Amino acid sequence: MKLIVGLGNPGKEYDRTRHNIGFMAIDKIAEQFMISLDKTKFSGIYGTGIIKGEKVILLKPLTYMNLSGESIRPLMDYFDIDVEDLLVIYDDLDLPCGKVRLRTKGSPGGHNGIKSIIQHLKTQEFNRIRIGIDRPKKGMKVVDYVLGRFTEDEMVHMEEAMKTSIHASEDFLGKPFLEVMNRYN
Repeated sequence: MKLIVGLGNPGKEYDRTRHNIGFMAIDKIAEQFMISLDKTKFSGIYGTGIIKGEKVILLKPLTYMNLSGESIRPLMDYFDIDVEDLLVIYDDLDLPCGKVRLRTKGSPGGHNGIKSIIQHLKTQEFNRIRIGIDRPKKGMKVVDYVLGRFTEDEMVHMEEAMKTSIHASEDFLGKPFLEVMNRYN
């Protein structure tokens, strides 16, 4: 069984903000593969389905970004999911808008959601899809930027990034993640 997690913040006020690109990607994956996100448990909303013959759980933690690990760890324990079967999709300030990068390990790089996951999993080694949202313009606070909504131009790049994320997530289900990384990076 594989677990694909998209990071974000719950609530209408955070819909379609830069920090919620992980939630947006999970919604697109769920739509693409007709998986209903209809279960609420483990401080998250999730759904189960079959993609390419593999049982998959799609999860959106409802703990707020900074506490994402509090949702992921109990779900992984309950369903007995190994860390190598986890894939986390999230926003990255250090990548240009719409750029997608995959990695298997690393520090949180200032991302509090990733910091929480590392804390709860007790490892930095888990599969990730980072979607670039770029840095704020000079003088703008980072928090205001990440909680701001995408412009129309940015959304064009985000739609492409989410398509890439869907394809990479699908490949993750049947191939070693290093092979998937080599294909998409």
